[in-house]
Amino acid sequence: MYALLSVSDKEGIVEFGRDLVALGYKILSTGGTLKLLLESQVPAIDVGEYTQSEELFDGRVKTLHPKIHGGILYRRECEDDVKVAAQKGIGSIDLVCVNLYPFKQTIQRTQDFAEIIENIDIGGPAMVRSAAKNHASVLVVTDKADYKMIIEALKNNQNTLELRQKMMIKAYEHTASYDSTIANYMNERFNGGFGKKRFIVGQKVFQTRYGENPHQSGALYEFASFWQKHFVQKKGEASFNNLTDMNAAVKIATAFGKDSKAVCIVKHGNPCGFALKDTLLDSYKAALQCDNISAYGGVAAINGEVGLELAKEINKMFIEVLVARGITQEALDVFASKKRMKIFIQTAPLPQDEYDFKHIQGGFVFQNSDCVRKEEIMESSLKTKKAPDSTQQRDLEIAYLIAALTKSNCVVYVKDSTLVAIGMGMTSRVDAARAAFAKAKDMGLDLQGCVCASEAFFPFRDSVDMAHKMGVSAIIQPGGSIRDDEVIEACDEYGIAMLFTHTRHFLH
Repeated sequence: MYALLSVSDKEGIVEFGRDLVALGYKILSTGGTLKLLLESQVPAIDVGEYTQSEELFDGRVKTLHPKIHGGILYRRECEDDVKVAAQKGIGSIDLVCVNLYPFKQTIQRTQDFAEIIENIDIGGPAMVRSAAKNHASVLVVTDKADYKMIIEALKNNQNTLELRQKMMIKAYEHTASYDSTIANYMNERFNGGFGKKRFIVGQKVFQTRYGENPHQSGALYEFASFWQKHFVQKKGEASFNNLTDMNAAVKIATAFGKDSKAVCIVKHGNPCGFALKDTLLDSYKAALQCDNISAYGGVAAINGEVGLELAKEINKMFIEVLVARGITQEALDVFASKKRMKIFIQTAPLPQDEYDFKHIQGGFVFQNSDCVRKEEIMESSLKTKKAPDSTQQRDLEIAYLIAALTKSNCVVYVKDSTLVAIGMGMTSRVDAARAAFAKAKDMGLDLQGCVCASEAFFPFRDSVDMAHKMGVSAIIQPGGSIRDDEVIEACDEYGIAMLFTHTRHFLH
């Protein structure tokens, strides 16, 4: 009864091998794994000695041998297979423990293509696939986190078909993810990231109670390990909709730097409050001014730690989800009586994914991720006779970043580093402006002197006419309309400063 151990990540393999020997297994091994086992006084047989075939081509060929794959693949319940195995001296390999060459870590570390090629595992995936295919008889292990569970199962005679099926699925997930990483990398290197096929692979973090609606199932998957390492559920469980809303809120709250005291409030994926003041407490209070009706039951993202005073302020109304970089125990205690409130900690900024995609029926559309470069604002072109002053310039930067991260069509109005009006997801920019103006009027906000940002160009001067009526003093937009001259002329007519960034940020 043989167990074959050949792993790149050797954490826990010595203890695992020692336990297998105690259970009566003979260990077959290769290379560094063999060396480590022998140095640790774990009896193991060199695969080359077992097959009577030396490694070839600097180790490129070592486990690709009938005694290895035959020992894994022959059908124990098939008389003819058993006879052939006996005739050819092929022993039964009943457990295969393999994890693969660190291809992903290699491409993160180097662009040396020769080294990258050598870190494409061949024998490992072949053994994993063979063991998974013959899971009726063979137990395949690809995850070091399973070592203890496997040993307990073997000790208690629980090497069941159900267990082997579970390990089989993990094995095919392992090789599929590995091959997907290689294929995606090669397409990025040689085809600009857009090859004939694109593979989107995620690791399950947790199941949500349901999806967008109760009749749908849902779960969170991650590309790397951000959510497992940096997301802590302090109170309540994150739902599918919570996660998408938090993503929108945190992206805006953290867009102004790690040390900025920014607060963003989101409802149904759209910002309804934002402020950037000297303290988080002041920012939260100011953020509520824009639309405290929508903020009720919303998501509040705090770019920093929530302390006692801020917690007391938040506790004055119902915020369904609070997400922050940290929270004190005193602050947590303040929310203890809020049964429906959820509190989450994100200890690091959101990862900047290189690509973005969206599901459409029958497939998905795929693109490079959008981002707002600092140069867009710092090097924007002044198009009007009047230039923005330093206060307006700061407000324009805030408004522009919020606009870029808000559903199109949108217009964003900021005054004194606070969002004072917003219209988003509308079919026309004028309608977005009307909606923003109506909400600001309902909230009793004074917009005189505010600035305006749009994520796309103004197609007609009517947007400027509307902005003037609202009290706008400066505008930032990408430009690019065939009627830009008319728009600029309207700004000069009203004494409004206008900047062009020359970059559109549609978000659909």
